[in-house]
Amino acid sequence: MSFDSKQHWETIYQTKSANEVSWTQAVPELSLDLIKALDLQKDAAIIDIGGGDSNLVDHLLKLGYTNLTVLDISPSAIEKAKSRLGNEAHLVQWIVSDILDFEPETTYQVWHDRAAFHFQTESDAIKQYLTKVQNANAEHLIIGTFSVDGPIKCSGINIHQYDENSLPKTFSAIGYTNAGCSRHLHKTPFGTIQDFIFCHFKKA
Repeated sequence: MSFDSKQHWETIYQTKSANEVSWTQAVPELSLDLIKALDLQKDAAIIDIGGGDSNLVDHLLKLGYTNLTVLDISPSAIEKAKSRLGNEAHLVQWIVSDILDFEPETTYQVWHDRAAFHFQTESDAIKQYLTKVQNANAEHLIIGTFSVDGPIKCSGINIHQYDENSLPKTFSAIGYTNAGCSRHLHKTPFGTIQDFIFCHFKKA
């Protein structure tokens, strides 16, 4: 039986609370710092890939950003985020889609992806993801993945680890230059530590 990624994530979001999944961040400080450092206009188009019910969108709204999109494969994850935002949910564009099926219809100033890209483990899937980035014509990419010192799986699924050389090399192939990479130790709700690498890329 083939793996059904949509059903997998639906089950996760339907059966587990935020403090029962490893990726939860009350305040995604590093992502926020990287976005704020870009010094964008508040109406800059920002998309969060695999955003699920991440709190990033909440904090971006509080900072005054007005052109926000969240994409996730799980309808339940999107509904959780909408419910949390309440009356502010209409301020965000919500897209339910597998990233590999996504067809960007606009140009984004920022393409943010914390821990979605690393689920692409096959070369063809990685190429498809990179094509989506190219089609979105994003000016800035902020990509966070498990590092070579981090976990080899997330939610029971194999992931592709990266380091300060391999992640920039991957995105340089589609014309993005490395504006800086850093390691980040994420403390999960269970008290364990996950080693991430975050890179900021600029369109050449």
